[in-house]
Amino acid sequence: MGDLTVEKTLRSKPRIENVLPLTALQEGLVFHAAYDDRAPDVYNVQLGIDLEGPLDADVLRAAAEALLDRHGNLRAGVRRRPQGDSVQVVQSHVVLPWTEAVVGNEAEADAIARADRERRFTLSTAPLLRFTLVRLGHNRHRFLFTTHHLLLDGWSMPLLMQELFTLYGNHADPRSLPPATPYENYFRWLTAQDTPTAETAWRTALTGLDEPTRLTPHADSHASVTPHHRVVALPPELTQTLTGQARRHELTLSTVVQVAWGLLLAGLTGRQDVVFGATVSGRSPEIPGIETMIGLFINTLPVRVRLQPDETLLNLATRLQREQAELSAHQHLGMADIQRQTDITGELFDTLVVFENYPLDPEALSEAHGLRVTGLHPHNDVHYPLALIALPGDRLTLDFTYRPDLYSESDIDDLVKRFTRVLTSVAEATPRLLTRDVGLLTPEEQRQAVTEFNDTAREVTTAAVHELFEEQARRSPEAVAVVFEDEEVSYARLNASADDLARTLQSLGAGPEHLVALLVPRSVEMVASMLAVLKTGAAYLPIDPDYPRDRIAYMLDDAAPALVVVTDATQHLVEATGRPRVLV
Repeated sequence: MGDLTVEKTLRSKPRIENVLPLTALQEGLVFHAAYDDRAPDVYNVQLGIDLEGPLDADVLRAAAEALLDRHGNLRAGVRRRPQGDSVQVVQSHVVLPWTEAVVGNEAEADAIARADRERRFTLSTAPLLRFTLVRLGHNRHRFLFTTHHLLLDGWSMPLLMQELFTLYGNHADPRSLPPATPYENYFRWLTAQDTPTAETAWRTALTGLDEPTRLTPHADSHASVTPHHRVVALPPELTQTLTGQARRHELTLSTVVQVAWGLLLAGLTGRQDVVFGATVSGRSPEIPGIETMIGLFINTLPVRVRLQPDETLLNLATRLQREQAELSAHQHLGMADIQRQTDITGELFDTLVVFENYPLDPEALSEAHGLRVTGLHPHNDVHYPLALIALPGDRLTLDFTYRPDLYSESDIDDLVKRFTRVLTSVAEATPRLLTRDVGLLTPEEQRQAVTEFNDTAREVTTAAVHELFEEQARRSPEAVAVVFEDEEVSYARLNASADDLARTLQSLGAGPEHLVALLVPRSVEMVASMLAVLKTGAAYLPIDPDYPRDRIAYMLDDAAPALVVVTDATQHLVEATGRPRVLV
């Protein structure tokens, strides 16, 4: 793997510059990191950037230093206070985690990236990020930026990289960038929000929801299992049709994806009222400079999709978008606080939908630096058993992220087919298409269900049940025919018992056109009695001995059987009826 060097900038002893609270999502990430601190942390986020051209490693490292100086929240670690809560502690300065490596091929570069991704951060030790510069050859590098999700959201990543390369292009001069908007401004806004009003809004939105929507209800959804990915790019034609359909009906593409996911969950669970998680940006326009702020603002919130049989698909999409818009002012409320507004215990959902509309533009990183971006390698996981990350573009890209211990590859194959079919139905929807007419089955599955599964024509034997049993007794007399508790009876023995009882019944008048009542508890004797009656040509009437005595007397009086088969434990139930009895 070549030479590996690590360089650190030494400074004076740091001091605490600021203490910030945690957002609701950050609290969840801290909990998840502590839940299983031996497994890789799925919330280690990484971006790899392939660069071609003359790169000055010293200047790039100095730019990274300037980036940490510029944004205090990048120098934060998480500490637990004596009163039990956790806070972000911002250091005045930190040692820059900077690593350089020289490798001979891309496979070795991939191995370095994977190892860095899998190395856990100690959340109490700032900074929760690392920079790695891998030299692949002459004027060829891969730059790796690895951070914990606690620090940054997806929107912040391209902003941060643009700042980094702007600093690089200006020899790390901080004056090349406008002053950064402090992250603490967001917390000031958050503190000023009306929590009771938000709780009321969410309580109203979730009224009547009586059960969670979980595709894997018995799984430990917090387990740290490295997810697998299945990435599918929709055809350009389907993407264009979906986009056009959304534009015609004043819908966002995000709403279209959420409607399709709701229909998928409804079909898989058989419910008309489903809920799943969705990630929102959390960047309120009320906060000055929010669009360029660096930090974690996102939140995971429930999306409820209620299907109404006579509602059209397009009306459902319009209604869902309106309901989401009405909740937009209350998206700051944490998931735990939202769930307290319901009567449901346990998690509301175990699937997540993320719609990313902040792609990293390679051109924005290449200008005026003498460098050319030739590849991007983003890596971002979630802990949910199943998640869909949708990325818009000329081809809508669907990244199905799933836990391999809960879903097989064939399971995901089926999900991809069904979800694509729902999206196709949305794209082709007419104003009259009802939600109930949107199917999850592919044409091949429809043919299989309607034609193959119904191809059940078979020749039916004319032999009676007891004759089929006798034939089996001749074929395998010693095979086990019936098991009751710890007793096993062979075909030969059971057939012999039935024959003995049949002869007794016939001698007492049982035969065709007669009825024999069976007042026998569940046992081997009950099975033998049923066969015996059939062997006589009579019909049998089973009566549960646990019925009230009056009920038993009524049934015997109404059916008027010729004989009643009883046991020692049940014969007292028919003594008063005067019916002839046969004891087994």
